[in-house]
Amino acid sequence: MTNQTQRTTSSIWYARAEEESRDLLASLPEDLRECLAPLAVTLDPRPTPDEETQAGDETELLGLFVGLPFGEPPDAADPLPCAIRLFVENLREEAEDDPMRFRQEVRTTLLHEIGHYLGLDEEGLAGRGLA
Repeated sequence: MTNQTQRTTSSIWYARAEEESRDLLASLPEDLRECLAPLAVTLDPRPTPDEETQAGDETELLGLFVGLPFGEPPDAADPLPCAIRLFVENLREEAEDDPMRFRQEVRTTLLHEIGHYLGLDEEGLAGRGLA
């Protein structure tokens, strides 16, 4: 596969992730969309090496919430905005290059990370079917 073909193929997966993220966020109730307004959603190829493995995690990291949960007072020591990072290449590998499964993985991962933003821990997410 040439570099141009790889870039084109990769950009298709990014477009799918962007579209699914946009559609999911648009489908949420208005009050929830208002809570999520300050939250950035970024698409990255993969996590950085220090993010790659988290304690007790045996799977590739598909997404990551960074920042303070909704309603927490701002931290002067860490003024960066809250964000959800979706790792497109890991999501693609998890979906085994199946476009429908990829969209579902993006959706599930984004909902999971939104749950973290809203202050849910792993147990709370599992109770809502998002773990």
